[in-house]
Amino acid sequence: MSRFRRVAANSAGRDLAVGDIHGHFQRLQQCLDAVGFDPQVDRLFSVGDLVDRGPHSEAALQWLAMPWFHAVQGNHEALAVSHFHGGRLDLEMYRAAGGGWFIDLPRTQQAVFVEQFLQLPIALEVQTAAGPIGLLHADSPFDDWAALRDSLLFDDDPGVREVCQWSRKRLKEGNTEAVRGVRALLVGHTPVLQAKQLGNVWHLDTGGWASGHFSLMDLATLALVSPAVLDPAPCRRPE
Repeated sequence: MSRFRRVAANSAGRDLAVGDIHGHFQRLQQCLDAVGFDPQVDRLFSVGDLVDRGPHSEAALQWLAMPWFHAVQGNHEALAVSHFHGGRLDLEMYRAAGGGWFIDLPRTQQAVFVEQFLQLPIALEVQTAAGPIGLLHADSPFDDWAALRDSLLFDDDPGVREVCQWSRKRLKEGNTEAVRGVRALLVGHTPVLQAKQLGNVWHLDTGGWASGHFSLMDLATLALVSPAVLDPAPCRRPE
């Protein structure tokens, strides 16, 4: 499967993006309901980390099967793949990071998840009327989207993938340098109290899987539509 995927514009409804989910799909569904998400015409784009930490990681398969749900591969999906294929992995660390549900699955069931996780691209590019929006899990190793696209399509450099899925450098340094070639780049991985913009890079993991809230962004306007203005509780209240 291609590590870079381009998605055509949505001419029928809204395209929304969300930060890390980490097995809290019921809470996310409450949030989508609160903003009137319509699966007949709307689409939801995830910056990865669908699983681990939360109570419903196994629901990732049902969500990935939905035609309106699109995700990139986060570092937690990559951990599952690495564990399944015998990669060097600190199992204690993986379990502490919420991977116990996967470690304890029978290998035949692990294989089903890994097959789906391997289908996920490292980077997504979504077309909008105002220009393309990029999605990665953590950060771009290049300041030019075309360079990242070409690297993922033709080089498959493990170092590039590592930055895309693991880097926290941009946030730590407060780097406001734009990534050229996209209107905005949406990422997660590092929890922030509120959605944070650095240059044209938006950090959307606002801890909806923990004690924070899910931040839903409208790709057409780059406006946050969640927490809902009238009733933010479904997006904020822990289960």
